Amino acid sequence: MTLLAVILFLNAAFNAIAWPQFLRRVAKDPRAKDANGRATKFLIVHIVLISIALTLALLSLLAGIAALTGAL
Repeated sequence: MTLLAVILFLNAAFNAIAWPQFLRRVAKDPRAKDANGRATKFLIVHIVLISIALTLALLSLLAGIAALTGAL
């Protein structure tokens, strides 16, 4: 179970570190907003994908904790 917990923690850490940085870059991309300053589908799709990745990171963290505490 310790190996499982470590893998889940690494997954959570990677997602929590990598995706917010990517979102900052996507938000600065000229394709992110239209001429009126409104979010485009490009930005919205990336926000949804990053939200899913961060949700999975949270679930990985919780599952890692559960694995270490013996709740699994």
